[in-house]
Amino acid sequence: MVQYNPKDWITFIFKFHKSDTFRQLIPLMLFIGFYSGIICYMEMDYFKLDETSHVKGISIMHTTVGFVLSLLLAYRTNTAYDRWWEGRKLWGALVNNSRNLAIKLSVILQEEKDRHFFRRLIPGYASILQKHLTNEESAKVLFEDLDLEIDHQKHRPNQIAKMIFQKANDLYKSGKITGDQLIILNSELQSFTDVCGACERIKNTPIPYSYSAFIKKFIFFYIMTLPFSFAFTLGYYVIPVVIFIFYVLASLELIAEEIEDPFGLDENDLPIAKIASNIKKHVEELL
Repeated sequence: MVQYNPKDWITFIFKFHKSDTFRQLIPLMLFIGFYSGIICYMEMDYFKLDETSHVKGISIMHTTVGFVLSLLLAYRTNTAYDRWWEGRKLWGALVNNSRNLAIKLSVILQEEKDRHFFRRLIPGYASILQKHLTNEESAKVLFEDLDLEIDHQKHRPNQIAKMIFQKANDLYKSGKITGDQLIILNSELQSFTDVCGACERIKNTPIPYSYSAFIKKFIFFYIMTLPFSFAFTLGYYVIPVVIFIFYVLASLELIAEEIEDPFGLDENDLPIAKIASNIKKHVEELL
């Protein structure tokens, strides 16, 4: 995730970060500029159309559909940001639940062996969930100092959650914790799977294809028709104007595409690896 100072306007305006949409859109902007120049030349110099040409009336269409396009892009961006923010809230809940579980266990458990088990497994769940959401694969994962093995051919977070609950149940059967204490721990144990399921819902349910494809086609055809009417009033200045309009509209769509999947590896995605590392640090301090 990009770390920045929101009050530093100079950096925002004049510095192009590698995640900036400007870099990604340069090829298309060059093509749009070339296309606009060709249209302007054909209208003004080749066909020599005058102000009374019906081609100039295309601007009426831009006025009509431009408002619709702005609403679509606003909805698209808001929907993508809602997914990003929901992902952040879910990982915030995982942090709090991991801490609460560690705090309760630090008071309840007396034997170092049992405390050591949870000291490894609680942050292990966050780490495995992070790898699960970012599709990081490896053959097997062995937990240090613990006789545990994770099979990556099966659902990995579920295996960790099962191990944690199995250990809690064994502690109850052995009399190390009471039934009331097991009930107290159950809410945090259950919350791990709830967070995982909600994250998977965001990860595995993208914006419907037809909706995303329609917006891209809408932007493309809207931009392709701009030079026809703008050439009469702007001349060859239509080239930078159309490029700028395309940059604004396409950037909104690119930003929405990037943040709608908050668990990827893009620059603006959530720093879930760092969050998992913080969970490990805090749990080890508590246990």
